[in-house]
Amino acid sequence: MHDQVIDRFFAALEAGDIDTVRSIYAPDAVIWHNDDLVEQPVDDNLKVLKGLHRVVSGLRYEVVRRASLDDGVMQQHVLHGTLPDGRDVELHCAMYLQVRDGHITRIDEYLDSAQRTAIRAAREAAV
Repeated sequence: MHDQVIDRFFAALEAGDIDTVRSIYAPDAVIWHNDDLVEQPVDDNLKVLKGLHRVVSGLRYEVVRRASLDDGVMQQHVLHGTLPDGRDVELHCAMYLQVRDGHITRIDEYLDSAQRTAIRAAREAAV
């Protein structure tokens, strides 16, 4: 039911198409991460995604499993890419993506923050 919205969202993420990502988010959407427990507004999340694309090339999401729910999707995936120093990254995540009226209204993202350390360090070095 919501798979088309989610597929468009992840395709836009892989392509670095921030404008399309913005259009898929509801204006008041929030993005929560388990490692900082902060509900991030859309504009802050888009800044993070832009930074991700500056330092990770060949970004792609390998969907491990997805379960459709009445109000969205639960998805387990692996983010793959390459850092500027040539190291490959592999970040295992699980997400609940809430969808209403064709827009993502909330994301709850669960990941191992230790796996994200290399990406964060590369983003900070690129600033």
